[in-house]
Formats: sequence, structure tokens, C-alpha cells
Amino acid sequence: MPCVAEFGIIDKFEEGKDYSFDYTPQKYNCVAIGDDILDDWWNELTLIKTYFHNYSRPNFALARWGVTLIPPESLGAFYNIILKDIRLKSSEELIKLMVLLGKAISENKYVIHYGV
Repeated sequence: MPCVAEFGIIDKFEEGKDYSFDYTPQKYNCVAIGDDILDDWWNELTLIKTYFHNYSRPNFALARWGVTLIPPESLGAFYNIILKDIRLKSSEELIKLMVLLGKAISENKYVIHYGV
């Protein structure tokens, strides 16, 4: 199986929690995309404010080999990166990610990313 990045919605975000202690993609109903797709988005992802592992570690882009927390205010920019990808029209995995991000945006929720 190729390397995948997984994204899910955190229903109840906890500022003091270190999300890197548990690998629980099923808890967040994660959708997976090929990690290689992130390479194509990388320059734009580096402009998006995120947190690595927990809320006390602000950063940018994604922790490719760890856990990233994407705050609600960064989701629109992430959504727009995917929206511009020509593979969106033919990729079920990207469509699922767009639906997930749309839901998180509408509910003002954090998104968790599990790297490879």
C-alpha cells in the first residue's frame, strides 16, 4: 500500500491535549489521500497556520511524519488549494477530503492530520 496522509474532524478540540500520543484515525472518521499529492501542494501549504502535535506548538504546513492540528481559520485556505487541483474531478479521495473540509468549515471544527 502506498504511503497515505489521513485527515479527520475533531468533534471536541482540547487545547491541552497532545494528539500525537494516539494514532486513532477511526475515532475521527479519517479519509486518506496519497502522501505524494501533498508534494504538489507543499509551497502553498507552508503558508497555512497549523499546530504540530498539540496547541502549544504553532507552526505552518503539515507535520509529514507526525500529527498536525489544522485550526478552523486555516481550513478555507486548505480547501482552496485542493479546489485548484486538476485531479479533483477524477479523484474520489480528493472529493472525500473536500467534503470533510467543507463539513469542518461549516461546523467551525479543527481537522487532524496523521502523516505517514
